[in-house]
Amino acid sequence: MTVSEEQRRMGFFLAAFCFVFACLLAGCRTTATTEDLIFKPYDLDTGLLSRSISFENRTGQAGKGGTAASRLGAGRKGRPAVTLKAGQTVSLCEIEGPGVIRHIWMTTENSPINLHSLVIRAWFDGQPHPSIECPLGDFMGCAHGKVMPYCSAVHSLGAKAGMNFWLPIPFVKRVKMALTNEGEKDVPVFYQLDYTRGDRLAKDVGRLHVLFRRENPTILKQDFELLPQRSSAGRYIGSLIGIRNLHPQQWWGEGEIKVYMDGDTDLPTICGTGSEDYVGLSWGIQQTPFWYNGCLLDQSHFIAMYRWHLPDPISWKKQCRITIQQIAWNEGLTETQDDWSAATFWYEPIPSAPLPTMPDVTARTKDIWLEAEK
Repeated sequence: MTVSEEQRRMGFFLAAFCFVFACLLAGCRTTATTEDLIFKPYDLDTGLLSRSISFENRTGQAGKGGTAASRLGAGRKGRPAVTLKAGQTVSLCEIEGPGVIRHIWMTTENSPINLHSLVIRAWFDGQPHPSIECPLGDFMGCAHGKVMPYCSAVHSLGAKAGMNFWLPIPFVKRVKMALTNEGEKDVPVFYQLDYTRGDRLAKDVGRLHVLFRRENPTILKQDFELLPQRSSAGRYIGSLIGIRNLHPQQWWGEGEIKVYMDGDTDLPTICGTGSEDYVGLSWGIQQTPFWYNGCLLDQSHFIAMYRWHLPDPISWKKQCRITIQQIAWNEGLTETQDDWSAATFWYEPIPSAPLPTMPDVTARTKDIWLEAEK
């Protein structure tokens, strides 16, 4: 069987097309996603540059780690930490993008006062106001300043305040992050911030936003806001919630979560069934931390619980507001007032509106876990 000239031309055209298409695919290869990095550890061609910042390498530059000297000599653990003086701010990073911060480890003095006095802030892509503003302890996974050893999809903590943060923090042009000591004591700070450069990110990629709120006590019949009104597209990741039950004779947790989104006014689109139900528990609270939900503290009328909407996203197109009620059970449902706080995590694009004002250090440190131990 002979091959005609037309068939030879068609075969050549098809081969050339396949070659060009393959080249285009190779040139358009996107960088690895977080899922790729976890589930494809054998993939050596991620397209990413691995970098890390600590006090041993303040810029993350290649070949610039461990330049400080100790009494053992140059590069022999010369500057693993700093003493952060009262009132002082230290830069944690200033990184040019695009890139993604993929892990933060930090430790400091393990005291509730300190963990509520240190404040972490982050600014993205030249925006003048911070998109992250939160007490360090709550940002890193402990409410009330009480460190509990546990692991979730967002945090993992050791018993002596070895704190890890795992949500990806993308930035397109640049990211700045700083830590301020708003307390009265000088304290040690150790940290390591691990990130990648070369990530291919859309200009409107969601930047991580973190807000801390506290009402001590809450206002009667006025639901506590986990997320005050936001007026852009976004995705709610979840909250680390702290409750101090001011009425030990009654069960505090009958309140329902409400998610008002994209035009909701009087009634929400998403409505829960109870406070412990929202964090995936039932019939009261139990000190049981899980990967996406649970309670890490239930002692001396202090409760710390969390819920991460990673496999079950809560996303909106135009606006969102999220609240949770303060309703108790005392021979029937009753309105109540307790001490509530929350570190809330979500993504939205830049530019974004300023965060509401965070409680000052006096309000943050009043009536926290230290008082329960006296």
